[in-house]
Amino acid sequence: MLTTLILFAIIGALAMLLVRQNVGGNLSDGDVASLIGKIGFLILISGAVLRMFRDRLSEALRQAMVWLIVGLILVGIYTFRFDLRDSGDRILAELIPGHAAARGQTIEVARGRGGDFQVATEVNGVRVPMVLDTGATSVVLTHDAAVAAGLPVEMIHYTVNVETANGRAQAAPVTLDRIAVGSIVERSVPALIAPPGQLKISLLGMSFLSRLQGWEVRGDKVTMRGTP
Repeated sequence: MLTTLILFAIIGALAMLLVRQNVGGNLSDGDVASLIGKIGFLILISGAVLRMFRDRLSEALRQAMVWLIVGLILVGIYTFRFDLRDSGDRILAELIPGHAAARGQTIEVARGRGGDFQVATEVNGVRVPMVLDTGATSVVLTHDAAVAAGLPVEMIHYTVNVETANGRAQAAPVTLDRIAVGSIVERSVPALIAPPGQLKISLLGMSFLSRLQGWEVRGDKVTMRGTP
């Protein structure tokens, strides 16, 4: 029934075109013949397709609707890809201690279960976990972190007096080529290297924080704003 209606509609349109041609004469005889041939071919193809899906037309329509929905979802994901990335960063910041949720030059880090702000940093391109310590005047690396970052620990001298949880100790002054926290990158940052066994985890101190445009602790999050 559907096939018959479509065929009649095509034939009706063809008849109207031929009548208009006789009245207006806008098409040549060759153009009309070519058009009739193309429409006849379209009728044959349409009839064949409809016969193929005559018993499965509803299934074909469902499949087409599924692909249409999939296409719309993909378009939506592409359109809002930056918002989705920011949301994903925020979720990871809540689930993974130290993960920095970045938006431009502003990052947020959630407080860890132990009450400290664990911060995932990169020192000279090497991942180094640190703890935010606003009471530390400088970034302080453990001996192992300094080795991993490629610093010449065999040539350093422990000449700076520091206070640690175990009492007074001496640390070695160095300058870090690059330290990054999320999207914030600072270069030529003064730091200290603790002697072996004196420090369990590296400290993100004021020699890094003082270079930022601003930073604040509010509730269970610390926000850092890098210099544009």
